[in-house]
Amino acid sequence: MTQKQSIHKLRTATAMAATSLALACASGAARAAEEAGKGLSPLRQAVELKAAAIVARMTPDEKIEQLLNVAPAIPRLRIPGYGWWTESLHGAMGPVPTTNFPQPIGLAASFDADLVKEVASTISREMRALRTLGKGGGGLNTWAPNINIFRDPRWGRGHETYGEDPYLTATLAVAYITGMQGPNPDLPDVIATPKHFAVHSGPEPTRHTDNFFVTPHDLEDTYLPAFRAAIVDAKAGSIMCAYNRVDGLPACASGPLMKDTLRGAWGFQGYVVSDCDAVTDIDEKHKFSPDGATAVAASLKAGVDNECHTGYWSKGKQLLQRYKDARARGLISDADIDLALVRLFSARIRNGDLPGFDKPAVPATEIDTPAHRALALKSAVKSLVLLKNDGALPLKANARIAVIGPLADSTRVLRGNYSSERTGEAVSILEGLRQAMPKASIKHVPFTASITDGDPVPASAFVTPDGKPGLRAEYFNAVAEGSYEAQPKVTRIEPYVVSNAALMPEVSGRHKVVWTGFLVAPESGSYRLGLSALKGKVDTGGEGVGATAYSGWNDPPKLTDVVLEKGHRYAVRLETEPGVGPHPGLLWKRVTKDLDAELKAAVAKADVVVAAVGLTPDIEGEEMPVAYEGFSGGDRTAIELPADQRRLLEAAKALGKPVVVVLMNGGALGLGWAKQNAAAILETWYPGQAGGRAVGQVLAGAADPGGRLPLTFYGSVTDLPAFNDYSMNGRTYRYFTGAPVYPFGHGLSYTSFAYGALKVDAAGDAPEKGLRVTAEVRNTGRRAGDEVVQLYITPPGFSGAPRLALRGAQRVTLEPGKSQQVTFELSPRDLSFVTAEGQRRLVPGQYQVSVGSGQPGAGVAAASAAYTIQNVVDLPQ
Repeated sequence: MTQKQSIHKLRTATAMAATSLALACASGAARAAEEAGKGLSPLRQAVELKAAAIVARMTPDEKIEQLLNVAPAIPRLRIPGYGWWTESLHGAMGPVPTTNFPQPIGLAASFDADLVKEVASTISREMRALRTLGKGGGGLNTWAPNINIFRDPRWGRGHETYGEDPYLTATLAVAYITGMQGPNPDLPDVIATPKHFAVHSGPEPTRHTDNFFVTPHDLEDTYLPAFRAAIVDAKAGSIMCAYNRVDGLPACASGPLMKDTLRGAWGFQGYVVSDCDAVTDIDEKHKFSPDGATAVAASLKAGVDNECHTGYWSKGKQLLQRYKDARARGLISDADIDLALVRLFSARIRNGDLPGFDKPAVPATEIDTPAHRALALKSAVKSLVLLKNDGALPLKANARIAVIGPLADSTRVLRGNYSSERTGEAVSILEGLRQAMPKASIKHVPFTASITDGDPVPASAFVTPDGKPGLRAEYFNAVAEGSYEAQPKVTRIEPYVVSNAALMPEVSGRHKVVWTGFLVAPESGSYRLGLSALKGKVDTGGEGVGATAYSGWNDPPKLTDVVLEKGHRYAVRLETEPGVGPHPGLLWKRVTKDLDAELKAAVAKADVVVAAVGLTPDIEGEEMPVAYEGFSGGDRTAIELPADQRRLLEAAKALGKPVVVVLMNGGALGLGWAKQNAAAILETWYPGQAGGRAVGQVLAGAADPGGRLPLTFYGSVTDLPAFNDYSMNGRTYRYFTGAPVYPFGHGLSYTSFAYGALKVDAAGDAPEKGLRVTAEVRNTGRRAGDEVVQLYITPPGFSGAPRLALRGAQRVTLEPGKSQQVTFELSPRDLSFVTAEGQRRLVPGQYQVSVGSGQPGAGVAAASAAYTIQNVVDLPQ
């Protein structure tokens, strides 16, 4: 937005407020506007008055109805309904396929803040395009990013974060939020909601009852810095409070967190949303309050403005009654309610949902465009981390390659969790390798039945009842809860099991979809087949494969072993309804009944083996009913690869050909065996829709793997404290004193780099005012490549000091023989550390600063220098 446009909008807002002020003054809404507007810009203050005018015209019941995540329309005030529950962790989630970028842990591995900002800006644009589309598009706010610290590899949701380091997490949080909200946080394109505030990183099964006690040191040093950066530096317009208790208080009812820190020390002026069901947890799970009325009072008084609850559609009246009871009992006042609503309606005015600031609509054609797909590929390539290479990579163009492992032909694994519907762009590692290496001889060996199985059946395997490609889809509108019209409103052909109701104005929000046709296998053999969020049947003979009830939200797929014949048509009749699951789908997996024989035959004719192994977001993720060996409730109880995959790698190694291990996973893995035995290891995370192509390009040498680890890869969980111990002693590269398998910041390239001497200059007349650190990095290899230039500070050994800490990172691309000067501007906060008592401070003493390819002392190219802090300088929280 230009300065002229901003001035015009400011004048418009001020005039708007002047005409509204008389209405607002008639009630407590004016006082709420005054409270909400303290310390805000004139534009924001004007908007708060406009919001107060809206709130002043509502009845008490209308006000209370606006406090939940589904805000109903108020026709008499011309206020449309609004859905606050909108997700965009690494892609806009909506009713149609959108661009799917790498999981955040993969984006973190890029160490590229500019890239993360570009990705977030693209997601923001697609979210506004979904809003234009209408049905199911969600609001112009988003519950992302997840900026909790991935302090322990057992946490199942850790891959939603930017890793274990507070500095890197803060840097990428700022990049994501500014990309999502746009250049003016007062008039955001989409409001970002960093989560989960605070001290939240597992275990998943006990998250609704956990009570974590943390030291003031760990709170200030580890758990709060990213949130501070999100609010103070990036000016996020919203924040989500967590499920757990912190020092005895539920996070969503914590005065020290919500009042003293968030709104006090950091000056937050946005709105707070609860994690879903976190407010009901206050009384039902934590037993912190005696009933629902006191629970909502505790959260509202602490500053929660919007409550999310997963049961809104089935329990809406009961949920609202808690607020009515709290008001009737004097536990909350009308002023408390007004203050929350002014914040919420201010947000809706400023993001363009309500009148006040005309923002151009983004057309639906801006979803998953060629340019966005190209960015997905670029970000996937930048997320890949080469952990080891004994010369096996890049693969020779005419190589004979045996591709093995349960994830070689998988596409579901690419998407990660909190992801959009699949797109036609997604290809597996196997297919990506074939595309990148057309001259190679590539033989695929299917794996046996595995806990990682379950991919969407592709469009190529479906035939309509009359023999055309795809499935016949019939869309029935609802006439009552669970009852539908006798005749379909729309009948059309869909390419696979997918609903496109959002594209059809005649199909209502409450509807049912029925798909019919045939499943046709491309090859004869053994398959595993199952349904996700579907009812119906695939007639494979006998009882067939089907379900009479929908699977649960996070249930792992239940697959049935079947034998399918190539070309044979197996009748399909499936149905689903909105809200029964994240993505309805017919899932399958081609498996072998004689792995040993097929493996030996393929490897005998191969020059090299590529083994695609790892995990999936269906076994590590958010609170899920999973109980496999090494996995429990979404978390992991061990960090080694599943046993059947370990046996596969050992068998492949024993056949005498070099083994290239390609990992797909969200958290760190125990790679002791692979480090000793594999010829190369490539970490790919959950790389998004373009992940298969990215892996193929890197293995073929068409792209350089320049990512770095945002996590420490330990040997096993025996190296770590107890999972539910939130002390940072012995955790992450900053406080772990053992020997990791691969350290934080590690990553190789297909070329090499060298560093010149450091130049360290005080920003003012003393280092206490900041430092400027400059180094020259040179590509000393024979090909172009990416280097992540990392700056670490090693402090003197005072109580509370870490071993060392990342304080800067820049990613550069250099041609062979070329060099570049890299400069880091370090602020006093960058130079600060936290005392044992929890005070952030510039501590006197001599410090070492290192700039290089990784941590100092890790045997990588680097240069170092010293500087001295002379005076104690305490910094604000």
